[in-house]
Amino acid sequence: MKRILLFALVLTLSTFCRAQSYQPESAPSLEFVMQLRVTIGKPFTLGDTPHGRRNVIPITGGTFQGPSLKGTILNGGADYQMMSSDGHRNELEAIYTIQTEDGCYIHVRNRGIIAESTDAEGRKSTYFRAAPQFEAPADSPYAWLNDALFVCAPQWDSGFEGIILNVWKVK
Repeated sequence: MKRILLFALVLTLSTFCRAQSYQPESAPSLEFVMQLRVTIGKPFTLGDTPHGRRNVIPITGGTFQGPSLKGTILNGGADYQMMSSDGHRNELEAIYTIQTEDGCYIHVRNRGIIAESTDAEGRKSTYFRAAPQFEAPADSPYAWLNDALFVCAPQWDSGFEGIILNVWKVK
């Protein structure tokens, strides 16, 4: 009798598991938040460390603008990059402060990956994405930045000396 009950339980569970769908109902959507136009100073390297080659790119200023906020990027931050030994992968961590046009300071920590690859036909491509995290005063109009995830991607403009990053909120 115990064997029959155990068999029935296993059969019921296997039928239930097969009936489960592992497809998500929908993917998250993105909402544009801002474009950062970051000016940079002369990069320098600390050289090879036990973790890879450490490069530092000073952040000297810039501007940002989006539908709900606008302001300047303050001088004094930096993008700390760790290059893999083969030179094809860079982990980045940019730490800096932005100031809205109404005077609110917001801390930014942006972590990401830059990876170069070559496909079967020999074409090279670069993957560059990052996830900025914002720390705004809890009592400010920008407190909503504290409670969401964000992603960003670069935009290239040969006439701009720095980097342009477009930022989206994950909804």
